[in-house]
Formats: sequence, C-alpha cells, structure tokens
Amino acid sequence: MEKSKVLIVGGTGYLGKRLVKSSLANGHDTYILQRPQIGVDIEKVEMLISFKMQGAHLVTASFNDHRSLVDAVKLVDVVICAISGVHIRSHHILLQLKLVDAIKEAGNIKRFFPSEFGTDPARMENAMEPGRVTFDDKMVVRKAIEEAGIPFTYVSANCFAGYFLGGLCQIGHILPSTDSVVLLGDGNQKAIYVDEDDIATYTIKTIDDPRTLNKTLYLRPPKNILSQREVVQIWEKLIGKELKKSTLSKEEFLAPMKELEYAEQVGLCHYYHVCYEGCLANFEIGDEASTLYPEVKYTTVEQYMKRYL
Repeated sequence: MEKSKVLIVGGTGYLGKRLVKSSLANGHDTYILQRPQIGVDIEKVEMLISFKMQGAHLVTASFNDHRSLVDAVKLVDVVICAISGVHIRSHHILLQLKLVDAIKEAGNIKRFFPSEFGTDPARMENAMEPGRVTFDDKMVVRKAIEEAGIPFTYVSANCFAGYFLGGLCQIGHILPSTDSVVLLGDGNQKAIYVDEDDIATYTIKTIDDPRTLNKTLYLRPPKNILSQREVVQIWEKLIGKELKKSTLSKEEFLAPMKELEYAEQVGLCHYYHVCYEGCLANFEIGDEASTLYPEVKYTTVEQYMKRYL
C-alpha cells in the first residue's frame, strides 16, 4: 500500500519537529507548512532548511490567506496540526478553524489530526476556570471537524515527559532536584507520562491505520502509568539517595491562583486536574497505542529519567 502524503502544520514546534522526523523516517512524503511571517527567526529557518535537506517539502501558506491553505492541503492526503495549545508558550487552538475550512473546501483529505496531544478534552467538561479554555477550544475545533464531515483521529498523549518527569511532577520545574520534592496532595494519583518522540512515533503509525479512523487514540504505555510518589522513587533509586519530602494540600496549591498571570493560572489548573484528581487514569478505554503497535519499543519512565543523571 502506498503511504499517505502528510502535511505538518507547526513543524518547527516542540512536538511538530518530532512529527516531521518520524514522518520522514517512516517513508511518508512529508510537507511542512512554512509561514511567510517567519521574520528573522533564524532558528526556525535553519530547522526548516535542515528538514528540506532530509527530503521534506516546504510549502508556503498562511492562516491569513485561505487560498494558500487550500492549495497546501491539496498536495497531501493527511494533515497533522501541532500548533501550541499550552498557554505558557502560546495558545492558537482556534486558528485551526481556518484549517478546517481549507480542508473542507479542498475535499481530498483522508484524515486530519488536530492539535490535541494532551488530556482528552471530551472528558474535561467539569474542568475549572481558567484552565478549561484549552479543553473548550479543542472541543470547538472537534465540532467543526465533525460537522464538516472530515475524517479524523484525535491523539490523547497525556503528560509530555519533558514537562512532567523533569520536574518530578512539580509545576514550574523542568529539572529534577537531588535534595527535596513537594508531593502534590498524597502524591498517589496516577498519571501517564509519554516521551515526546514516542508521541510522534505513535501518531505517524496511525496515519494509514483504519482501526484509528474517526476515533481517539490514547497513549497509555503500561509501565508509565505512575503516581508522583512512584516517579520520585524511580529518581531516588537512580541517584541512590532519598529526597526530603513535603506535601502541598489542594487548598495550598490553588491559593496563589489570583496573583498569577493568566497563562500560569491555566497551567496550574491543568496540573491540579492531573495531580490532585487523577483525571488521566481514572477511566477505562478500549485499545490503546501500545497494544495496537506492540512493535514500538516505548521509552519507560526509568529510561527517560536517566538523561538527568
């Protein structure tokens, strides 16, 4: 079977660059949306050129130019969007409505992967303000996709390992301490941590797989469903030392909310739902990625943590 041609939107971003690499590695004809508004962002330009040298095609198009988006979409079979929905970086989820319009008009796309890759927004209707904006916006995009009759796959990748494991699940930390750690609540709520390269690998695997069409694909590597305490224990074992532990009640965790900037408030809410409510692992699913694609040797939490030694 001939492999689908893929357009990646946001191909120089945190997850996007990994999707490009995985798509190329899997032999897909890979196109990357290049926005003319790149200005003098030399790092992005260098990344795009390096991808071009690896065989990717650069397509100039803009969210401000509907015709250019339609023309870009017509070149491929599958569109993957990886624009940021994390407020501490940037939040452009609703921009995808323009992409949905272009895909609808082009009429040739076999599958669209919108920018999801985190908590399943369909399960977050009771999320707190202002963090729920992320989930609400993603649901607006889903509704537009489904009303337009566009075939889709939603990827729920849970916790990006770099953001969560690096800081031992503490908000605002991305490197693990060798001295102390603050446990959120009792530290026993399970979450799911996925290496960012593995997120890209699984996503690209699903492109031509009928089993994942018009479904949500959950990434739940069995060995990576762990509580904060268990993550800390793995780190302690690696460094051969016990960390000093203190605990933070949910009231203490939420107390500084009012003083924080909006983007930080959003992040705080997301951590709250994951670490205090266990929103990622408290429901059953059908097949998940590691059972659908047993050939992928995913990175375990312990393997991932070794990079910080």
